[in-house]
Amino acid sequence: MVRKVLLTLVLLIGAYLGYDLSGSIDLQEPPGAAAGGELQRVIAERRSGTQVQGAGTVVRVLSDDNDGSRHQRFILQIASGESLLVAHNIDLAPRVAGLNVGDTVSFYGEYEWNDRGGVIHWTHDDPRGTHADGWVEHDGRRYR
Repeated sequence: MVRKVLLTLVLLIGAYLGYDLSGSIDLQEPPGAAAGGELQRVIAERRSGTQVQGAGTVVRVLSDDNDGSRHQRFILQIASGESLLVAHNIDLAPRVAGLNVGDTVSFYGEYEWNDRGGVIHWTHDDPRGTHADGWVEHDGRRYR
């Protein structure tokens, strides 16, 4: 338990100081960051297929997408003001419980550009082991 707390503390300090501990692109700019940060570059370059990590505030909870693999869907607004649709596969990962407008959600997944800001998917473990594992974190629990 102590080891888990220490690891979490190290990761939080690293995130606060701006260290990229995951090898991903951090979508959330630190306070006072220069305009045109990494998220704006990803969107401007329409860099689909990019593994990203970030956080945002839930602005809308949508109905599940039940066509093919089932996905829990919600829209986040991140610090830059951009909106992102999160499509969390609930056939491969547990549903994010108790999700409400105004909640903060962190994520690690694959970004796909679209003209509305983009979509985050692959927020689950890859059962085949060929893709980076992703996750969604809400209310102190990580869903993967």
